Amino acid sequence: MNTSHFFVTGDPMIYGADASIVLVTLAIVFYLSYFKKWGWLWREWITTVDHKKIGIMYLLASLIMLFRGGVDAILMRLQLAIPNNHFLPSEHYNEIFTTHGTIMILFMAMPFMFALFNMVVPLQIGARDVAFPMLNAVSFWLFFIGAMLFNISFVIGGSADAGWLSYPPLSENQFSPGPGQNFWIWGIQISGIGSLATGINFIVTILKMRTPSMRLREMPLFSWSVLSASIAILGVFPILTGTLLMLTIDRLLGGHFFTMDAGGNPMMYVNFIWMWGHPEVYIVVLPAFGVYSEIVATFSRKRIFGYSSMVFSMIAISVVSYYTWAHHFFTMGAGADVNIVFAVCTMIIAIPTGVKVFNWLFTMFRGRIRVTQPMLWFYAFVPTFLVGGATGVMLAAAPADYQYHNSYFLIAHFHQVLIGGVVFGYLAGLYYWWPKLFGFKLNDRLGKWAFWLWQIGFYVCFMPQYALGFMGMTRRMYTYNQTMGWDMGWAPLNFISTIGAFLMGICFIFQAWQIIYSIKHGERDVTGDAWDGRTLEWSIPSPPPVYNFAILPTAKGRDTWWYQKQEMKQDGYKKEPVTFEAIHMPKNTGIPFIMAIFWFIAGFGFTFQWNWMGIIGLIGVAGTLFARSFQYDTDYWITAEEVEQTEKALGRL
Repeated sequence: MNTSHFFVTGDPMIYGADASIVLVTLAIVFYLSYFKKWGWLWREWITTVDHKKIGIMYLLASLIMLFRGGVDAILMRLQLAIPNNHFLPSEHYNEIFTTHGTIMILFMAMPFMFALFNMVVPLQIGARDVAFPMLNAVSFWLFFIGAMLFNISFVIGGSADAGWLSYPPLSENQFSPGPGQNFWIWGIQISGIGSLATGINFIVTILKMRTPSMRLREMPLFSWSVLSASIAILGVFPILTGTLLMLTIDRLLGGHFFTMDAGGNPMMYVNFIWMWGHPEVYIVVLPAFGVYSEIVATFSRKRIFGYSSMVFSMIAISVVSYYTWAHHFFTMGAGADVNIVFAVCTMIIAIPTGVKVFNWLFTMFRGRIRVTQPMLWFYAFVPTFLVGGATGVMLAAAPADYQYHNSYFLIAHFHQVLIGGVVFGYLAGLYYWWPKLFGFKLNDRLGKWAFWLWQIGFYVCFMPQYALGFMGMTRRMYTYNQTMGWDMGWAPLNFISTIGAFLMGICFIFQAWQIIYSIKHGERDVTGDAWDGRTLEWSIPSPPPVYNFAILPTAKGRDTWWYQKQEMKQDGYKKEPVTFEAIHMPKNTGIPFIMAIFWFIAGFGFTFQWNWMGIIGLIGVAGTLFARSFQYDTDYWITAEEVEQTEKALGRL
């Protein structure tokens, strides 16, 4: 394939991106070289298998992707702000909305979720590590390399432009002949393998690594939400892998799974991708529900109301989510009987979600509520998700969906749920557990500025889009004429929506500044219990030592740390003598990073149909697996004396 024309676009925005990438890369190389940090980077981060550090790397990557996807959103809103706008060429606009959706779901929400998994779950269940530390590192590096492969498409070869779910026939060779669609396939495929591995890892971690005294029916609700999401990951991510494999065969090997030639059917792809896609929405929102459960209980100073119903509702959501996918295409002509089944399932899944909201509100009833940064995000979630849920039920009614389908009403609803439920929840979790991982709180004043800008910007951006949907504005519209803009009333609402997008962008700047400012000036947490928490993660120092728990904790029912604190406050309480033992821990390894590099080589080669490079990359992947199978020196012991010295240094003795 002649690829020389892929590197000469003539688009000044692309050249600007090229220049910025080169400058940032040079700045990073200069910093690491000047301060002699290459060895530190390799030892402490690139080769780490510590779940806490992996969580921090997931968090950093997701925040970068939030910025990247947010810039795409602002560019789209600029294009649609006024009629007959030609700020972006049509092809570039299609590339941007394709990458925006893909990045926000797969490369922002998923790693943010995995960041919270890694940062919190082992600490909540009294474990010293995850079940498979090396696999955990593989998962991160596969996600990271997949994201990098996907993101370089804009500056090398051209990006995908067939939509964020890449429906055939647009994603087939006839209409997407360049490497852009291959970048999309291989970036998601490599990242998806890492996501599936993470789901397996955390199922085993929760079921087998809990401190021996913790029963499942007493496990914190965030860990329950992680278990529910991981079960859903295990069920649907193989569907995504298989679907992308079939699309790859169509594009690279002349197959006809999804083309009309030789008996293929593009609607089969649409069914497959939504068999993954709609459960994916619940996969990312379930951990947010777990975050809200922990926050509401902590800042209401009460046990969560209806614990058993909360657990049951999370499991119900993870199961029923498998049976809702066809509501995304009621208009395809499947028939009334099929539409009725999926409409009913979509409405049924709203019931366990409603149960949760009422349980949170009943938990707050007569509680001693503290209005903190994490609690503010819960307050914002309730009305936002209420509107999102109500509009979702509207879309679940098949006859009504014939009117709403493919309109901006759907865009508004989708963002209402994903931002109000997922992003607000993950930001709440970020503020809540930040002191645990980093040892200081994020600045309250800057946080409230960011919060209110988020809220104002969100409603200003998306409320007009409901009206635009009713007015007939459809999705994927690149521009609109003066008649549509002024006579039909689209222009004022689009302009208002663009203002809201900019307000949310300003909010992100406040949050970045909040983190930078708090590193030096944030309130330090010297107790390990920054919020007077209820679960086991608050019983150890902040930041936690590498082994998490010097002595595996004893779980005495739900909210075990809260009740242990009440016991310690009683007259006559005597602390039991502590006898330290050696702790077994995994060694760092560079194999996950090297394996990911080979996956990148394979993905890049197959993207440009350089099969020799792709095969070399796959051979390298097999070689790293072979090398790992003969790696016997994979762990070490922290002696009892070292544990005691560490605990003394942390002020625990």
